[in-house]
Amino acid sequence: MSRNVFGRATSSPTARSPAIEMSMASPAPPFPIRQMLVLAICRICEPIAFMGIFPYIYFMIKDFHITEDENKISFYAGMVTSAFTFAEFSTGFLWGRLSDKIGRKPVLLTGLIGTAISVVIFGFAQNLWVALAARAVGGLLNGNMGVLQSTVAELVTVKEHQPRAYTIMPVVWCLGSIVGPMIGGALARPCVSYPSVFRPGTIWETYPYLLPNLFSAFVVLVGVVNGLLFLEETHSEKKHCRDRGVELGNWLLSKMPSFGKPVEPLDRKRDLAEMSEVQPLLPHGPDEQLPGYRSRDQSPEAAPRISMTLDEAARFSSDESPRIFTKPVVLNIMAFGILAFHTMVFDQLFPVFLATDSREHRGISLPFKFVDGFGLDTKTIGIILSAQGIYSLLINMFLVPMVIKRFGPLRLFRFLAVAYFALYLVTPYVVLLPHNFQMVGVCFLLIWKCTFANMAYPSNAILTANSAPSQHALGTINGVAASTASLCRGFGPTISGMLFAVGLDSGYSGLAWWCSALVAMGGAAVVLRIPEPRPMSEKTRDDEEAAP
Repeated sequence: MSRNVFGRATSSPTARSPAIEMSMASPAPPFPIRQMLVLAICRICEPIAFMGIFPYIYFMIKDFHITEDENKISFYAGMVTSAFTFAEFSTGFLWGRLSDKIGRKPVLLTGLIGTAISVVIFGFAQNLWVALAARAVGGLLNGNMGVLQSTVAELVTVKEHQPRAYTIMPVVWCLGSIVGPMIGGALARPCVSYPSVFRPGTIWETYPYLLPNLFSAFVVLVGVVNGLLFLEETHSEKKHCRDRGVELGNWLLSKMPSFGKPVEPLDRKRDLAEMSEVQPLLPHGPDEQLPGYRSRDQSPEAAPRISMTLDEAARFSSDESPRIFTKPVVLNIMAFGILAFHTMVFDQLFPVFLATDSREHRGISLPFKFVDGFGLDTKTIGIILSAQGIYSLLINMFLVPMVIKRFGPLRLFRFLAVAYFALYLVTPYVVLLPHNFQMVGVCFLLIWKCTFANMAYPSNAILTANSAPSQHALGTINGVAASTASLCRGFGPTISGMLFAVGLDSGYSGLAWWCSALVAMGGAAVVLRIPEPRPMSEKTRDDEEAAP
């Protein structure tokens, strides 16, 4: 016999009223605004440091006096750029696995410190080998791309919050990619740009590229302090450990009148919400606890469930890779690598395409044989790329979350993957437009490219997180995904540059673009095989219901 909410006996021990069933459901956790803000501050440091070298890397290589042939300077500049991505590829998986063992926060902070060390060494570089070593150090010590994805996945487990959450990091990257080049270009060679402030014969003339890198290092150190004091651990096991950094941060906030009491961690808020849900509506005796109104600590099923969770953690921390890299996970990683390859090709090749000298339309044999360029100067190309960053920022803030929520990540990702090849087929033909319409065509291509890329990456990140068999495996999965993307980004500029040069010599300037279209078609074949995953919150709930 059991008792209803009025204390009367009922004949069915399992009968529950709809009101009780509704109150038993746990409330959806709120969107973790504070932690996403802290994470965004940590994230913005890296694009500022990474993108800040692009405005002056050509002049830096030229000052090294490696070659007198200016056509080869771009080759050495590409080596410096690729050094970071290849080094990141070699350690991305290891950082991901380490974050599964020691937690996300220590790995993120280590990556930021590695970035600070790298940019300081790079600022003091006076030859190519030191510059390459500095960039390699940054890549070796920084596995934050995959770990950040794991942190976001553990912070946001509600399906409705994912479109909003997974577009915050791209927005932050866009901000950093706008600020970084502006600062790098403004502070490089200060004795030339500001001779009245920075006198010749000082350290700023000996190391003309030190100042922008010192600024980048300062920004990164601000991110380290921010993460140390306010970033909470999200790893399911490590987040319950004491964090003296967060305690110090909360103490500092409590001393500020505008903040008052320190903000409670997100897990504490969830625990309080669950406690409020399990309290009975009316008082009752110690032996009259209502069915289903037991806390997890009071339930006899609690101990087996805790031990099973620890067993799961031990399994996913071991080397049982088949349990981690399931077919959906592997397909998502493959799709991520292919996407990174052909989008990096566009990012590297399009400025070269814009700068290629305009030529008379000689020897044209349409539809494939033609050679031409836009012949734009560096200032115009810089304005175009800055406008691209601003557009990416705006659509990530207002358009991308709405579209992902409306169509779902899988359906949207499939559409983008299937349609991507058309972008690369059309791109080389824009140069054949009448002169008055060429800039219109360039703007159309950039809008097309930015819209597709800024929707594809968050969709893939959501699918990867939802495909993970357990949150304990997120660090490993995202580490492998980051390494795969870094490898593809490293090869992309080299291969596309070779194909573009071959195309110019043979009369087929669209060769590199059409090869990218083939790669995109291969990516579409992979994406179409990705099954619909379930959000991590649903998997966790099913496990709890299935527990004896």
